[in-house]
Amino acid sequence: MIDDVMRRAKDVVLEPVAKIIGENISPMTITLTAGGVGLLAALAAWQGNYMLGLIFWIGNRFLDGLDGAVARASGKQSDFGGYIDTLVDFGIYTIIPFGLAMHEPHTGQLIVLAFLFGTFYINAAAFLYLSAILERRNQGAKQSGELTSVTMPRGIIEGTEAIVIFCLFFLLPNHLTILFGILGTLVVATTFQHIIWSMRNLN
Repeated sequence: MIDDVMRRAKDVVLEPVAKIIGENISPMTITLTAGGVGLLAALAAWQGNYMLGLIFWIGNRFLDGLDGAVARASGKQSDFGGYIDTLVDFGIYTIIPFGLAMHEPHTGQLIVLAFLFGTFYINAAAFLYLSAILERRNQGAKQSGELTSVTMPRGIIEGTEAIVIFCLFFLLPNHLTILFGILGTLVVATTFQHIIWSMRNLN
């Protein structure tokens, strides 16, 4: 819900760092490093080392913000870079809940995890296709002044809210089943928001 504000604030903070390192480190290197750090967060979660996992998760999110800032500061933005960044993000958002659930798996938690993954899949397919339609109609990220590679339809759950909830996964591991259910329900609500928006704007 607040990604526009947070994204611009993030870039103001990261821009000085991006200008310093942009000449020596490529955005793709940062993107892939972010993926590696995210993988370490999932492995730490699997081993039950939640505080270390949280640190790696925050590091992943920092690097995920830095790669775009470096790309813009150095003039190295590319569609391929945006594609790989999205692919890495989706992978990390999938593997971390899986790692958390695998530490002490039980049937109830795995059922809710399956529900969560189902909502991720449906929402991702719906919002990416909607983004593609908006790009085709020349209503995409460039036209709207967004800093992302593709336009991001607004919703209850966006990047900022997801980061907060994933932090709660690490901070409250004994309540994962509830947290998985809450996030899944909010993702469903976001999908319906997109459907309603599409009904009003795509006819």
